[in-house]
Amino acid sequence: MSGGVQQIPVSPDDGTLRLDRWFKRHFPTVNHGRLEKLCRTGQVRVDGGRVKANHRLEPGQIIRVPPLGDAGVKAKPGERPVKARDAAMVQEAVLYKDDDIIVLNKPAGLAVQGGTKTERHLDGMLDALRFGSEHRPRLVHRLDRDTSGAIVLARTPAAATRLSRLFQSRDMEKIYWALVVGQPKHPAGTISAALAKVGEHGKQKMEWDDEEGKNAVTDYLTVAGAGSKVTWLELSPRTGRTHQLRAHCALLNTPILGDTKYVGHSRTTPDSGLLAEIGDRLCLHARMLTIPREGKQKPLVIKAPLPEHMEHAFRQLGFEESEADD
Repeated sequence: MSGGVQQIPVSPDDGTLRLDRWFKRHFPTVNHGRLEKLCRTGQVRVDGGRVKANHRLEPGQIIRVPPLGDAGVKAKPGERPVKARDAAMVQEAVLYKDDDIIVLNKPAGLAVQGGTKTERHLDGMLDALRFGSEHRPRLVHRLDRDTSGAIVLARTPAAATRLSRLFQSRDMEKIYWALVVGQPKHPAGTISAALAKVGEHGKQKMEWDDEEGKNAVTDYLTVAGAGSKVTWLELSPRTGRTHQLRAHCALLNTPILGDTKYVGHSRTTPDSGLLAEIGDRLCLHARMLTIPREGKQKPLVIKAPLPEHMEHAFRQLGFEESEADD
């Protein structure tokens, strides 16, 4: 394969990686300078078109890879050893496992995929979750680095295809719990605000932009409140935009507790003691997933326990998990 042109499809496991990150994963001996030259001369293409090294890929696209000589041997999954500490951590995070899927309770602070200055991430730990399978588990969706909770992995190529379709068709019901600063004007409702990325690299955020933004819709429901200082919201995204829940909560003038990126939208502040304790730990948790199953089987419902910092906040605010009708 390394002697000729390869036409390689972008798998669901590779999510929406940038082209340079894709090459780093699959052809690690091709350095960035060489990749940029290959792109500049049109030898590397995506779906037949010229692209730059920072081009954002999508599952199903075809990458043209020219002859690369000794650098053209694809890296094997087994060649990515997982540190014992990380392997133990990710195995302990398993909430559910069958022949097709694994559901993890992702810790807050763990990136799902690698990027600039991000060497430790869930994608790099997936070999620790083979559990004897010939297939390496595949990512089929993502959570923000600072968001904790339920994340699904596919254990086979067929399962990856099915799960990706479920997420793309929005047939996978997702419920998040968030502690927000202040109190929404209405206790329940729908936020429909198109979002666009603004700001320079490394400091980018999502803002409401009906002209350039992508459609983003979130349903929300107030579960409980601590006066007007902090509110516990149940969030159900209908779309899956970057930072959607964080940006939408900020647009309600109730940014998520611990969200330093979007807190500037707030006109109120919670109890200073609690705010100091939470710091920059985001109080957003992927609480529940309802996964449709084939045939007449009942949907699979997975609930992820709260992370420690949100458990502490719940105790301080007098919230009980049983208050949510989930």
